[in-house]
Parts: sequence; structure tokens; C-alpha cells
Amino acid sequence: MELKFILESLLFSAQKPLSVKELRDVLTAAAEDEDADATAKSSAKIKESELTAALEELAREHETAGRSYRLACVAGAWQFVTQPEFSPWLKALVGQKIRPPRLSQPALETLAIIAYRQPITRAEVEQIRGVNVDGVMQTLMERGLVETAGRAEVVGRPPTYGTTPLFLEYFGLAGLGDLPAADELRKIVVEKPPAPVTAEPGLATNPPEQLHLNEEGKIQNTESVAAPAASDSPNPGP
Repeated sequence: MELKFILESLLFSAQKPLSVKELRDVLTAAAEDEDADATAKSSAKIKESELTAALEELAREHETAGRSYRLACVAGAWQFVTQPEFSPWLKALVGQKIRPPRLSQPALETLAIIAYRQPITRAEVEQIRGVNVDGVMQTLMERGLVETAGRAEVVGRPPTYGTTPLFLEYFGLAGLGDLPAADELRKIVVEKPPAPVTAEPGLATNPPEQLHLNEEGKIQNTESVAAPAASDSPNPGP
């Protein structure tokens, strides 16, 4: 039995999209069943790369067949989806979900910056857009399209932001690699604040009392400014 047909039966019967890992887990579970036949037992040895190749072949076959549905990978998970041109009849059959309002133009612009430049801080987004993005960022996070991705290695360690799996699902993308080309957006130079001042690599930032601003207005460690040695001072007079 061909692997692609086994996968087709699983995806056809699944109640949700399945990732390659989830499909691999199903094959392993089937192989461990005590009633499994030789074909099912052999599926435990199938690698994820083989699964991906079989899924891609299956997707091409369905696309070539010109059916009312196709196999698609969205946000890293595979599922059967109907072709867009059949939406009027499907809406009549199952109704239409009430979706949140469409994203505004400022929200789309901010989301595009985050998608192409992630991980990115809020201040860096504002540098590119030239306006405050507090409200827009809040909207994107409430909609589940953006989330915190860590902290930047700069003074203050502000949070960085990136897109979520829901972002990929919202735009029907298999992964970030499927984003359309936007070379100009990627080339925009963003000035980053200086990195935290540390006594030694790997140690915590020096306490504030050990830091001061030098003549150029930059933070400097006071311990690095050595006092004159005692031997350099003039000898006291008699």
C-alpha cells in the first residue's frame, strides 16, 4: 500500500489539520498495535522527510486532477480545503462564520514590518513606520497574530515581537518562507540602541552607581577610569 494513500485516508478522516510530526506519530501508533499487519508495522520506520515528499506528491496529484478540493499545507499542518470558487454553495450549506473586522491599513503595515523583520522591538517598528504603534500592536496581539518572541540584547532589554502560527493560517501560508518578496522592507536600516554594559562577557550589567556618562554622552563604567597611581603624584615637600 502506497504511503501517499495512507496519508490521504488520515487527512480525509481527521477533524483538524495535521503536521508531519502528528502524522508520523499516528503511523508509529499503528505499527505498535498488536493486531497490526506487516504493512502497518513497517510504517514505523518511515522518516518525516519521506512523509513530506509523499504529501507534496499527493498535493500535486490533486491539483492536476482539477477537483473541487485540494491538499494544502497551512501553518505547517496539512489539510484538505475546497477551492475558493465553490464558496457560494458552501456558505449556503454550512453558513458563514462571523469573523473579526478586517485589519486596518496601519495594522497591515505594522504586521508586514513584524513579519519581515522579526524578531523586532516596538521602538524599531516605530522607527520604520514613523508613528506610535501602541494601539496597533495591542490589536495585533489581541487578534493572536503577533506575540512576544524574547528580549533584545540592548540597554533595558525591551521585548521583541514576532508572528504566530495563526498569522500563517490567516494568510494561508505554509511558513514564513512563503512570504512574498519584500527586499526593500528588509533593507530599511534600523538604528539599535547600545548593548548593555557588562563588567565581563557573560556577567550581569554593572550596577548604576558604577556607570556614568562620558563627554560624548555614552555610558561608561567608572571602574574603567583608573585614578592616578600613588607613585605618580609629586613627593610632598619637606
